[in-house]
Amino acid sequence: MSASENGLNSLTSAAARGMRRGIEKESLRAHPDGALATTPHPAALGSPLTHAHITTDFSESQLELITGAHPSVDAMLKELTFIHQVVDRALTRDGRDEILWCASMPCQLPPDDEIPLGRYGSSNVGRAKTVYRMGLAHRYGRRMQTISGIHYNWSLPNVSNDQYFALVRNFRRNAWLLFYLFGASPAVCESFVKGNPNHRLQRLSGDTLHLPYATSLRMGRLGYQSDAQSSLSVSYNSLADYGASLYGALTTPYPAYEKIGLRDGSGEYRQLATSLLQIENEFYGKIRPKRRILPGERPLHALRERGVEYVEVRLMDLDPFSPIGITAQTCRLLDVFLLHCLLAESPPDSPAEIKSINRNQERVAARGREPGLKLSRNGAEVPLKEWGRELLAQCAPAAAKLDALLGSAAYRDAVQAAFSALEEPDSVPSARVLHAMQRNHGGSYVRFVLAESLLHRASLLATPLPPDIEDEFANLARASSAKQRQIEAQDRVDFETYRKNYLDPQKLRI
Repeated sequence: MSASENGLNSLTSAAARGMRRGIEKESLRAHPDGALATTPHPAALGSPLTHAHITTDFSESQLELITGAHPSVDAMLKELTFIHQVVDRALTRDGRDEILWCASMPCQLPPDDEIPLGRYGSSNVGRAKTVYRMGLAHRYGRRMQTISGIHYNWSLPNVSNDQYFALVRNFRRNAWLLFYLFGASPAVCESFVKGNPNHRLQRLSGDTLHLPYATSLRMGRLGYQSDAQSSLSVSYNSLADYGASLYGALTTPYPAYEKIGLRDGSGEYRQLATSLLQIENEFYGKIRPKRRILPGERPLHALRERGVEYVEVRLMDLDPFSPIGITAQTCRLLDVFLLHCLLAESPPDSPAEIKSINRNQERVAARGREPGLKLSRNGAEVPLKEWGRELLAQCAPAAAKLDALLGSAAYRDAVQAAFSALEEPDSVPSARVLHAMQRNHGGSYVRFVLAESLLHRASLLATPLPPDIEDEFANLARASSAKQRQIEAQDRVDFETYRKNYLDPQKLRI
């Protein structure tokens, strides 16, 4: 009996019902003409520093909507819908007329230095968040940071550190399949690559560039990639190995970033630190082991001291055809895929395998729908479709088990839909995006996303928002603003003292 079969046989109804998932969804605010909205974060949404469900990511223009951890997909998406409704109402009052950009690759962008950084008030912790973003801007440019996506947070009861790291290794090996099935960013507005002569994209229309078989430009060379981080060989063989890899990147000065400097000539901060990673969040993994942190605690310390609590899947594009960016069927396929990765045999990774994994992901991101595309597996070239069929067949028993325990057929249907998408490349989101752009919008990426974004806004605004939910979010906004003021009033040290104390390497140890 295989490890996967043995694990499924021991999966109980209590464990299946104890599965938790939550979403963090990034979306740019844009004007109805398709240009980035550079206005401040709406006051009606409270403080992005302290609000539990509505904050900002890199830019002041980039909202992040956060659900709690839920026992069912439907409950999670219901909450995400409510958050969208609250946000859309705030973006269409007090003189505003803004939309949530419904695709991962950004809208029309202004010059790089006009993309606003997130602002979190005058407290030390708020200033640190802005200085960190300034560091990202100096290191990678602001355009790259405006790319948006969905993070899918997932856990199962009674899973050990070693089991979570086994899941992560298998996920990384097979993540290319999710690029193919759910990638939805085959094209970009030309403004995104302005000043970059090496983008290698093909022109589709006057304002749009693309790759004809791409699935996810967001996850390819133009997306969240870093030449500096590519030199970082992170091992996922154990918590100790992973922690050691990150510790070095967080504490060792990196020459190129030392040249940027900590401050400019006027004393303004340019970055939080000159190490390869300023803080843990800068590490651009496709999946990360995570642990909730205590106030002032470093994420790596929390992970080392209390272990892995959940995994964060970071490779999902926004689905521009969904009003909330993701569908229930997609979430259920992720549940099954993650459960399979947890239960299947997971040999240790190696530097050679990690290079192969990265090559496969780049291939599928740029050419995933190319007829006859092959990927590298154990030193041999294997057709993408053949490997994909094998993976989905291996996932099918996990779907059947979840359906049996939860009394549904929804997980089986999700796997069957994935099988169909594998056989019909024109049905996957990346292909549907290109077809819709060319059929209805003259090949224009901005016109396509703008039309979908306006439709989604109209739909969400027309859907009644329960009065108790509206009241709850109004109270959350007021409480978050009061909490920010309280934090600002409690600061007792200057920012430099705070920065040095927070970044003290001892805070990364256990």
